[in-house]
Amino acid sequence: MMKKATSFTIGKVTGVHGLNGNLKVWSFADSVDTFAPGTSVLLKAEEEQGKTFTILQALPHKKGVILSLEGVDSRNLAEDLIGKEILIDRDQLPEPEEDVWYWQDLLGMDVFDHQKGFVGKITDIFPTGANDVLVVTDKDHETLVPMHKQFVQSVDIEKKSLKTTLPEDY
Repeated sequence: MMKKATSFTIGKVTGVHGLNGNLKVWSFADSVDTFAPGTSVLLKAEEEQGKTFTILQALPHKKGVILSLEGVDSRNLAEDLIGKEILIDRDQLPEPEEDVWYWQDLLGMDVFDHQKGFVGKITDIFPTGANDVLVVTDKDHETLVPMHKQFVQSVDIEKKSLKTTLPEDY
């Protein structure tokens, strides 16, 4: 059985840079290396199919990346891409190091606490500087869980479950 390739959003086009079609990108990736030359990416807005491009060059720039895509060689073509998300196939990403996960692998996971049992599903994740924080939702109840070894006991990508050790009054 073939596994459907999963796409990850690695950034969003926020503007243009110069006159040659370079894009300003707000990167969701930890490293500019995710935007490696030769990598195929899909640029699309919410409901559309999108269009695939090949990365020619990516340079770190302020809090993001200046991206050069094959076939986007003018400011007008670049301006048409503002606001689009940049997606990459999961298979093109390197396997994360031990005890490191891609956010999209964690979203939707069931969260179980060693004492409380089922806490909810991971519905969102946000960075805080120190640790990422998991937003775990069960019906109308929301629990924020710091992604730290003090709180997260184990992550099982295959079973889509995460085990926590939360303080009793948490």
